Amino acid sequence: MFWFTQGLCFLPAFLVIWASSTFIISYIIALFRHDVDIIFPYISDTGANPPESCIFGLMTFISACAGIATIYARYKLVEKLSADTRVVSPHLNKAALVVGMFSCLGMCVVATFQETTVTVVHDIGALLFFVSGVSYISLQSVISYHVYPFGSSLSVCRARLAIATLAVLAFFPTVICAFFVKQTTLHFNTGEKDYPFHLASAVCEWIVAFSFICFFLTYIEDFKLFTLRVKTEYDQ
Repeated sequence: MFWFTQGLCFLPAFLVIWASSTFIISYIIALFRHDVDIIFPYISDTGANPPESCIFGLMTFISACAGIATIYARYKLVEKLSADTRVVSPHLNKAALVVGMFSCLGMCVVATFQETTVTVVHDIGALLFFVSGVSYISLQSVISYHVYPFGSSLSVCRARLAIATLAVLAFFPTVICAFFVKQTTLHFNTGEKDYPFHLASAVCEWIVAFSFICFFLTYIEDFKLFTLRVKTEYDQ
């Protein structure tokens, strides 16, 4: 049996591979077309101009759909473990689900409203994505410790906590430094006054984004252990 056919592990595996490809492919295309600088552009900058904007939008939307499925499956897993052991509060589990869904909604907004066309809406979607995403992985780190030893191993719990901590620490420079960046073009001159703020913000943005991906990577082993089934009832 192939590893990706065990349980529902294909969900986080697909999400990790697809989301990583979204960022990397858009960056490579934008770089070859000289639409962005080689040194850490904003992620949204790599999907600002066509044709990479079309690829970025489509792949980001699919990533959001995969995220919704993965987050919901994680919610049902924790719900089942809680029903048997009562180690996690249902309210905490539902809070993580809602926050995770808001993060995926932010991804959809980012994919739909491009940075250079509807900047305000795009930025609101990006902020929703990052704030909700950081909150989600932080809540799931807490849940992982509550579920232990019925869920993940202690090493996985520690890895999730480390990833969530890194995301939280990188999130604040991403937002704070972005407020000091006045230039709205896709190319930056290293001699400009706000370039250090741009560089710090962009680097931290990439760190936060790949922190999310690494966090979902830790779901793969958990998702091998369960499946979900749809029960249909017909009332005459």
